[in-house]
Amino acid sequence: MTLLEVNNLRVAYPHRSNQEIVWAVDDVSFNLKPGDRLGLVGESGCGKSTIGRAIMRLLPAGSETKGEALYKNKSIFDLNAQELRKLRGEVVALVFQDPMTRLDPLMAIGDHCVETLKAHQPELSYQEARQKAIEALEAVRIPPNRWGQYPHEFSGGMRQRVAIALALLLDPQIIVADEPTTSLDVTVSAEILEELTRLCSEREMGLLLISHDLAMIGEYCDRIAVMYDGKMVESGDVKSILYNPQHEYTQSLLQAALQIQKPKETKFQESSYEPQPLLQVNNLKQYFTLESNFIQQLFSKEKKVIKAVDDISFSLYPGETLGLVGESGCGKSTLSRTILQLIQPTEGTVEFLGEDLTKLNRSQMRIKRRQIQMIFQDPHACLNPLMTIGDSIADPLLIHQLAKPAEAKREVETMLEKVGLAPVTDYYHRYPKELSGGQQQRVAIARALITRPQLVICDEPVSMLDATVQTQVLELMLALKAEFNLTYLFITHDLWVARFFCDRIAVMNSGKIVELDTTKNIFDRPSHPYTLKLISAAPLLA
Repeated sequence: MTLLEVNNLRVAYPHRSNQEIVWAVDDVSFNLKPGDRLGLVGESGCGKSTIGRAIMRLLPAGSETKGEALYKNKSIFDLNAQELRKLRGEVVALVFQDPMTRLDPLMAIGDHCVETLKAHQPELSYQEARQKAIEALEAVRIPPNRWGQYPHEFSGGMRQRVAIALALLLDPQIIVADEPTTSLDVTVSAEILEELTRLCSEREMGLLLISHDLAMIGEYCDRIAVMYDGKMVESGDVKSILYNPQHEYTQSLLQAALQIQKPKETKFQESSYEPQPLLQVNNLKQYFTLESNFIQQLFSKEKKVIKAVDDISFSLYPGETLGLVGESGCGKSTLSRTILQLIQPTEGTVEFLGEDLTKLNRSQMRIKRRQIQMIFQDPHACLNPLMTIGDSIADPLLIHQLAKPAEAKREVETMLEKVGLAPVTDYYHRYPKELSGGQQQRVAIARALITRPQLVICDEPVSMLDATVQTQVLELMLALKAEFNLTYLFITHDLWVARFFCDRIAVMNSGKIVELDTTKNIFDRPSHPYTLKLISAAPLLA
């Protein structure tokens, strides 16, 4: 029996009548049977997510669709409103990349579940709905005692488990999971995907797993379909695609993924660097006190404290790339914000070029930030959507009064060429929304480097990019490091990216650095059990 059959599917998004039709999905066919796990892989903009939306009839009004999508031989595109409502949730369930798109921050987790059930099965009593919801939550390892908690009280991984529970509530026959673990660390990602694939096997559900991560698809799927420029260029079982790819795009995708997973020859030796560290962190602590009500404050002798950064010390030498790895919530990003003095430390010192940053006032620290810049995970975090690319990159020069407008324009043009956004005239006057994710990240890099910093803190700068673009951006960062004599503090949850890019790696867990060594030693001879756990959880192609 075939659950889902897609034949010659073509999808075009709304466009002006005088414009030529651009097919986001162009003549795609595949099928899904009970228990099948099909991975849809390809770079950003290739049409993967559009296929998922088309199957669910969630395309914007005015989109054009051709071909057919059949559920048990019945056309999905011909369903009326009532049938379509039944299809969504009861037949096909969607798990999004960001669970917060599905969760109301003002509604408790249990209420989310009951509301979903009652919407489709109004005949259920509250107690019956509650019992079914508890069973669904327990299926994804969420205990009943968390029923009354809100989304903000759950970690990213736990929120994604809630999203999966909501998808499973109505016993669907097909799950479409669109990048369900992109923003999660390797251990949580492995748990979520093992949960999904286990439930699909137990319940004989079909799984369509959409991702740009080829290694992850290879580990958790039976079949792979490769998308490129709207077309399905290659499909087959996992082994044939990974070990004998036929299409040149599949070969390039595999090569890019393998290149990142290849061990990097490191030349790091502390003695080979200047004896004076560029950055010295000593016994740094960042504790947050949990808010409590008046009665709790009155009767509690001790305040509840979260030790986000707990007595951390390390040195970073000029010209070095130090990787900071660990799962979500371990304190990596809090550490970076504390180093930048965006939040004041509870205790400890941060010395940059021998000067303690914790002793500087706001104006003194502002001057120091010319020499310490940051590249964020999401380029939108530093790019104003209302400013052109040229103005966004020039902005730090004008803020720090390092150049006048005419000089700043010349420097921006030079930097655009350095980061591979040429010809400059094609990019200078465009807006962020007009660029791809990889191009936006290149703009963010240009903006970070325009003040000629010595230290760049990179917070998950490539985690949202597909393998080919990821490799290009990492190679660019390595080239710029050599050209501008940069030192990187590189924060990531992707161990293979850390191995590819870093000279040394510091492994963080629960606010502490549990292991710090050369990249080679971390992977060849890990000494801490947590490091071993991280390495074993990371999907590997070779």
